[in-house]
Amino acid sequence: MSAESPGARERISHWRQSFRMWRWQRPFWAGLLTLLGGIPIIYIPYADPGLDQLSFRLATTTGSGSLIIGVLLIVLGLTMWFQPHSRVFAGVAAILLGLVSLVVSNLGGFFVGFLLALVGGAMGLSWVPAKEERSPADGTAGPGTSPGTGPDPAGAENGQNGVHRDA
Repeated sequence: MSAESPGARERISHWRQSFRMWRWQRPFWAGLLTLLGGIPIIYIPYADPGLDQLSFRLATTTGSGSLIIGVLLIVLGLTMWFQPHSRVFAGVAAILLGLVSLVVSNLGGFFVGFLLALVGGAMGLSWVPAKEERSPADGTAGPGTSPGTGPDPAGAENGQNGVHRDA
């Protein structure tokens, strides 16, 4: 007898399918990269790195600016996830904040946060929701067709509108 219950495997499979569908309906990777871009921008000015006995501080008077930019990038990443219809605003704002972080926050978190924010913002701008597939059995138009351009349901004569039928 196995220690695993068959219900656990089905629940995990269902959770994975649900997460996959959720991820496909929004700019998931754009939001993730934008969110991750805010972390080095926040962390680096407040870090206290050291080499053996020598410690140095990277915090400047712009530490609050770095905190604000990093938090806004994290919020914009979450906005792309949970409000996919505002992806254009979030993408433009992420790109602008990434550019501002070059000047304000130690070269944008040593270019790591800057590059993640730029790529995430660009992906958010370019993401387009998938078109809904409509089945011809429902009487609605299929993908790539507009209403009224499909074949005549009563049947068309040979050669009319490109529709041929065998007699």
